[in-house]
Amino acid sequence: MPWKQFLSTIEKSDYFVQLCQKVASEYEKEKCFPPKEKIFRALELCPPENIKVVILGQDPYHDDNQANGLAFSVSNFVKTPPSLRNIFKELQNDLEIERKQNDLEDWAKQGVLLLNVTLTVKAHQANSHQELGWEKYTDFIIKKISENKENIVFVLWGSYAQKKIVLIDTNKHYIISSAHPSPLAAYRGFFGSKPFSKINNYLIFKNKTPISWGEAVKSTLF
Repeated sequence: MPWKQFLSTIEKSDYFVQLCQKVASEYEKEKCFPPKEKIFRALELCPPENIKVVILGQDPYHDDNQANGLAFSVSNFVKTPPSLRNIFKELQNDLEIERKQNDLEDWAKQGVLLLNVTLTVKAHQANSHQELGWEKYTDFIIKKISENKENIVFVLWGSYAQKKIVLIDTNKHYIISSAHPSPLAAYRGFFGSKPFSKINNYLIFKNKTPISWGEAVKSTLF
């Protein structure tokens, strides 16, 4: 089932039309991130039938060239933000994988939905689009995934993401919950939580292909 069908109820609503109008107005008046064409990139790269894992973020990075439509991800030419650096540290501690690529597109294409709860932000102002109404839309997505899928791993890093547990049927799905990877919280339970091995062990247990967390291998043509 493609996203268009999966989300038809909410995307045909007056609420969603008004949300899109508000977002378009913000992008006309102010510098906003991510680029307009990447607002729904998380969904585009990870269709409903592919979802194995949902990692929730709060809102996009708000500095120039950072946000690329995937939670925690930035483009490869951009300096690694602190939260992503800590995610990579934990990945290395957990699975001895040293990742260099900052763009997590390869994770998304393997079935990891990297979903920010708020999909846009005003430049240099964290959480500035929190009141636009995105949360109703992303809550709908989380609940719909919970209702229509089975054996999905939901990764809830930090108190903001953990509030979304009320939308998830914990009898059908696997919850990984810990402190946020930001420098302010990582030492309070994110480091040492081993989320990547836990995800893959669960997927293997459910006869699903585990996620390859290292770089995507690019073939070289001679």
